[in-house]
Amino acid sequence: MSPIEFNFSTNANTNHSSFSDAFLSTMLTKFEEIINNPKFGFFHLTDRKDYLQSTKEIYSKIKDKKHFVQVGIGGSALGPQMLVSALRSNWNKSFTLLDNTDSDYIHDELSKVDLNESIFYVVSKSGGTAETIACYSIIRNLLKAQGIAEEEYGKYFVFCTDEKNGQLREHVDKNKYLSLIVPDDVGGRFSVLTHVGLLPAIFFGIDIDALFSGSNDFKSTLLDKNITKNPMLQSAAHLAYLLNETPEKVNETVLMPYSSKLKDFSSWFVQLWAESLGKYSHEKKEHVGFTPVPAYGATDQHSQMQLFMEGPNNKLMFMLNIKNRKHNYSLDSDLDINSAKQLAPHDMNTLLEAEFQGSLTALKENKRNVISMSIEKLDEKTLSSLVLFFESLTVLMGEYLLVDPFDQPGVELGKKYAYQYLNSNTKSAD
Repeated sequence: MSPIEFNFSTNANTNHSSFSDAFLSTMLTKFEEIINNPKFGFFHLTDRKDYLQSTKEIYSKIKDKKHFVQVGIGGSALGPQMLVSALRSNWNKSFTLLDNTDSDYIHDELSKVDLNESIFYVVSKSGGTAETIACYSIIRNLLKAQGIAEEEYGKYFVFCTDEKNGQLREHVDKNKYLSLIVPDDVGGRFSVLTHVGLLPAIFFGIDIDALFSGSNDFKSTLLDKNITKNPMLQSAAHLAYLLNETPEKVNETVLMPYSSKLKDFSSWFVQLWAESLGKYSHEKKEHVGFTPVPAYGATDQHSQMQLFMEGPNNKLMFMLNIKNRKHNYSLDSDLDINSAKQLAPHDMNTLLEAEFQGSLTALKENKRNVISMSIEKLDEKTLSSLVLFFESLTVLMGEYLLVDPFDQPGVELGKKYAYQYLNSNTKSAD
């Protein structure tokens, strides 16, 4: 049984040829070809039990630290942040994310931690990521300013980088620092279930074995040739139809979990979806993609929902519900207010369920495009299933849009010009 339940309510015509068995069968065949290509390892990485073991070995050496500082950007930051905010069980330790070059932000964040009690996890596949190396340089300078000798730095850092190549790997090996690997066959935005996310996860009490088993158990659903039981194929078919066959082209995708713990999951999805699918298709000779919109309920019912409900009908919404939560509160109180009296017979979880169901009903009534999803509870197995679902759907839509979902030429162009600017400033100073 799938850990995620799906219900499709969109304006897509399910009798259209885009929904034919032949079309969806072809899509699945193409997906299987991609995931069995040795260049792309995201689907099979949770078969690598050695990743779990090496993570545990490193953790055993740093587990007494009080502060975990993740130094990375993009997939090296969003994935780990998502895991920790969704599933952490250890609240006696702090998690800090240095994912920008904003000096005021860096100052404020580092002021909150005791450097002597911190472990800094520096993540960069190539070692050439300017933002990451800049933050690493700052931390080294701060340690030096506190009188910590360079030969002692190994007690403060763990690195995650390419196994054999790159500037950072050379630096790590030269200094014999603790390190883990970013696999050659897994790109940054697909790396949350690699060492990139596993080390911060285990540090904060997350069961990394369950993360792997949840993802592995869900694979059969994503590869099911019975189309009615394969939510990835159904979702892709709805997206394909809505993009090309409706009067208002559906070119935006909203992910709206009803959970504060999954707020960062929406941010993780935004990078995955945008960086993978927002491309120029040379085969189509046009710019393609679905603009991702992050949201979370019930908070965004009081902001973005107005747009979702009555604005342009160019969005497909993934609405995600959690059936059972670990905690609950009675709403019975002695408040002499009508609204409080209305709430008194209920509890907090019932209220959030009512808000989810109310929004879902209203969206359907307004003929908005919705795929509702629900999980029994938020835990390692359901979250890793959600991760694999959206990663797989992203790759499949890349195939449909005729773009490479694993590259990011637009990002690389920006990096190129940033370094050109730095170099020109250096010459001017000279």
